[in-house]
Amino acid sequence: METLEFIIYPDGRVQEKVTGIVGASCAEVTAAIEAQLGQVLSQETTSEYYAQTVQQSNGVTTHATFSEW
Repeated sequence: METLEFIIYPDGRVQEKVTGIVGASCAEVTAAIEAQLGQVLSQETTSEYYAQTVQQSNGVTTHATFSEW
């Protein structure tokens, strides 16, 4: 599940935390919001940023052989 969490501090700073999005696509998801919030002072990437999606193929190939003795 994708989650965006915002903490707004009394001095106007906003902390944004993104979870559930694998890879760098989180930057695409948050770009428009960050543009409206103002200047980004710092960013920290999480382990999800460096994770890669795994696509598994379940293809099975069978070969039937027989011997005519």
